[in-house]
Amino acid sequence: MAGIMVVFDFDKTIIEVDSDNWVVDELGATDLFNELLPTMPWNSLMERMMKEMHAKGKTIEEIKDVLKKVPIHPRVVPAIKTAHSLGCDLRIVSDANMFFIETILDHLGIRNCFSEINSNPSYVNGEGRLIISPYVDFLTSPHGCNLCPPNMCKGMIIKRIQANEGNKKMIYLGDGVGDFCPSLKLKEGDFMMPRKNFPAWKLICENRGLLKAEIFEWIDGKELEQILIGLIEKMKIEEANNGIQLLSAVDCKFEKIPMVAHEAFPPPLRVHH
Repeated sequence: MAGIMVVFDFDKTIIEVDSDNWVVDELGATDLFNELLPTMPWNSLMERMMKEMHAKGKTIEEIKDVLKKVPIHPRVVPAIKTAHSLGCDLRIVSDANMFFIETILDHLGIRNCFSEINSNPSYVNGEGRLIISPYVDFLTSPHGCNLCPPNMCKGMIIKRIQANEGNKKMIYLGDGVGDFCPSLKLKEGDFMMPRKNFPAWKLICENRGLLKAEIFEWIDGKELEQILIGLIEKMKIEEANNGIQLLSAVDCKFEKIPMVAHEAFPPPLRVHH
């Protein structure tokens, strides 16, 4: 069977907030963030903020503690666990960063549910400072998509996944402007789940004719769970029915092959005792 892949955005999809804003606000750096925001791309700004907060004595442990308190709807984790238990291939495509995402997933106990996480690289250096890099080096190798921020084109990531896993049906969940581009890469038979009244949903409503995938909007974690698991169960039933039809077609094919008379087989070998 082809299988089902579920691709999640992270901020405001799995968790209820933007993880970058959450850390900046909780560690008291909102004013500096807002001051610098007009001067550089978001990803570069977060790298700068990590540098500034480290200089002010903020530690990695403090960042982890803040991340572990991030708000999440109580039905999202059960939804992810159920989708995983039903055999779906779960992945994340997010413009947050690997350290934030993995810290939160580990805390929630669902890191092993995901086969792949695509996000901006990040690591803790020898001085104990978090270094955040762009997913795409936009200074030397720009991705060329005018729908996406310079550091990441989610549509490019979806196309790469499709090239490697093209026979799998895909469900994509997202909320932001950056989730509109990948929605355009989905194929017929795929499903797009934009969060209602968020930027991706608004762009999709304005450009409905550009999408090939079927669209199911959701408001909160409860609806996310209901719609996602309902779609997975529907897809699995259809997949099973297609398998039965295929087997039936194979049976019919063999029925049309004329049987050769038994005399055409070589005589059995007699074993003397």
